[in-house]
Amino acid sequence: MITGASSGMGRDLALAIAKRYKVEPEFWLVARRRQRMEALEKELSAYGLSSRILDLDLREDSSFEIISAMLKKERPRIMMLVNASGFGKLGAFSDMDEKAVSDMVELNCKALTRMCRICMPYMAAGYGHIINFASAASFVPMPKFAVYAATKAYVLSFSRALNEELEGRGITVTAVCPGPVKTEFFDIAEEKESVPLYKKFFMSSSRRVVKKALKDALLSRPVSCYGISVGFLRLASKLLPSDLIFAVMRKLGQF
Repeated sequence: MITGASSGMGRDLALAIAKRYKVEPEFWLVARRRQRMEALEKELSAYGLSSRILDLDLREDSSFEIISAMLKKERPRIMMLVNASGFGKLGAFSDMDEKAVSDMVELNCKALTRMCRICMPYMAAGYGHIINFASAASFVPMPKFAVYAATKAYVLSFSRALNEELEGRGITVTAVCPGPVKTEFFDIAEEKESVPLYKKFFMSSSRRVVKKALKDALLSRPVSCYGISVGFLRLASKLLPSDLIFAVMRKLGQF
């Protein structure tokens, strides 16, 4: 079960799973853009894998009613749930469109949580995996990225706690915390403001990020960080006071 499957890391992770697994799982692909998922379906079929396309908007309650009804009817054994759906907007909170703010919280936090809850009864005990896409932005508060960073901090905290809760069932939860990744994400995020140049310098390949994320999930690691710079940021966020981190961010032109 993969949300955000029409593009970016959701799409790339579907292909990474197809290449990695020796069994023949069925993919349930969830996103709004049906054409994109039909293209992915063809790529997955090249590996002999079947897919179901669920062109749904996870900001809508009706989408969860549809997924829940399908799960109750078919009672599948979910080997892996991937929550890759989400988006961010750059800019000062006071200038942010109210709907954009609401949609970020709705999709990044609420939809991810609901997907975990409705899929939980069907997760394969002993070898089930949940992969939740957080961000390196989850490590520290980020002015001009305040709402997005806060939603991803929620994803990281929720994932770590859920991983502990599910330990007895043999189901692992991995929070993926990449830095800037070359996807469509920044086409949306940069609607009003541009990403600082230093971030573009550290941008990673989506395929490399998801390859490591899948490896870390299968190794039951609670957090997956790709790249030295992200690992350093995670360590710094634990050791340094927020005021010092903010001062460095000012110097780098973050705000």
